[in-house]
Amino acid sequence: MSILLGIDVGGSGVKGAPVDLEAGEFAKPRLRIPTPAESTPANVADVVAEIIAEFADDIGDTPVGLTIPAPVLHGRVPFIANLHQDWAGLQADEFFSDRLGRQITLVNDADAAGLAEVHFGAAKGNPGLVLLTTLGTGIGTAIIYRGVLVPNSELGHLEIDGYDAEKRAASSVKEREELSYEKWATKRLQRYYSHVEMLLSPDLFVVGGGVSKDWDKFGPLLKLKTPIIPAKLRNKAGIIGAALAAKDSAEHPEPLHK
Repeated sequence: MSILLGIDVGGSGVKGAPVDLEAGEFAKPRLRIPTPAESTPANVADVVAEIIAEFADDIGDTPVGLTIPAPVLHGRVPFIANLHQDWAGLQADEFFSDRLGRQITLVNDADAAGLAEVHFGAAKGNPGLVLLTTLGTGIGTAIIYRGVLVPNSELGHLEIDGYDAEKRAASSVKEREELSYEKWATKRLQRYYSHVEMLLSPDLFVVGGGVSKDWDKFGPLLKLKTPIIPAKLRNKAGIIGAALAAKDSAEHPEPLHK
C-alpha cells in the first residue's frame, strides 16, 4: 500500500488527497469541501464519501485515514470542541467504517501532523523532545520523543491566565478579533509558548497549521529559549499523517479497542 487516501476534517473545511507514502507527497491535488454548518458525524460522513468517490480510481478498496480535531481513544471520541457535540462519546471508527463500507482509521489532527513531520518533515531525525503545534480553529499539539509519537496531548486546552489557551491564541481568534500579526505573536502566542516551554522544556517547537505559510510575519517575533521553526509540510501534514495512520492501522490492528 504505497498510495492511501488521507482526509483532514477541520472546523471550516474537509480536505483530502491520495498520498504517496514512499515520497511523502500528494499523488494528486487535494480536494477541499467546506465543513457542513451542522457538523454532525453523519453530515461529515457525507462529505468524506464525496472525497472518497473523487479518488476512487486511485485508491481502490484500501483503508482511509481520517483526522478530527479531538482526542481519539481506540477509535472513540471522548469529547470535542470544534465540531458538533454529537461526536462526543461516539465510537467513530465503527460509525465511519460501517457508513462508508471500508476500513476507516481515525486519528487526532495534530497527532496526524506530528506523524507526518516525524516521517517526512521538520522533526525527521530529531533525537530529542519535539512539540508540534497546529494553529487553526483551535490549537492542536503533538508530542514526539526520540521519533515516537505520544498521542492525545491536547495542550491547546491548557488554562492560562484564566482562559482556555486556544480561545486566546488560535489563528481563528486572530482573524475574529482582527489582531495584527505583531499583536497576536507578542501578546497571545508568546504567552502560550512561554508557558508550554516552562512545563515541558522541549528541544524543538514546530509550528504547523495553515497560518504557518505566513511564518515570516510572526515567527521571528517570538522570544523563547527553545528553537521554534515552521512545519515543513505546512497544511499538507494532516492529510499525509492521516494516510500514515491508515497504513499503520492496517499493518498493526488496534489491540486495545474498547
